[in-house]
Amino acid sequence: MKFPYILLKINGMGIISEQISGSTINVEIKSSNLKFASYDTNTKVLTTTFNNGSIYEYYDLPWGIFTKLRVSESQGKFFSTEISRKYKYKKIK
Repeated sequence: MKFPYILLKINGMGIISEQISGSTINVEIKSSNLKFASYDTNTKVLTTTFNNGSIYEYYDLPWGIFTKLRVSESQGKFFSTEISRKYKYKKIK
């Protein structure tokens, strides 16, 4: 999927802002654990940046799971229960 560049401000959730550029969706998150998430709709790779500065890539993450992460009441809780250690991952930094 390829999207035009869009910048959104989302209120009421842990999402601070969302930027869509080409096939990549970048989400800034206000969470006790997560700071940023980037999802490539072509490769199905989710890249997460944690508040402690560590960065991980999660592979073969379905679009529906990323969508649920974005709209969940708590992105940190959703990440911990539905993504972390359920998908193949690699520490980048």
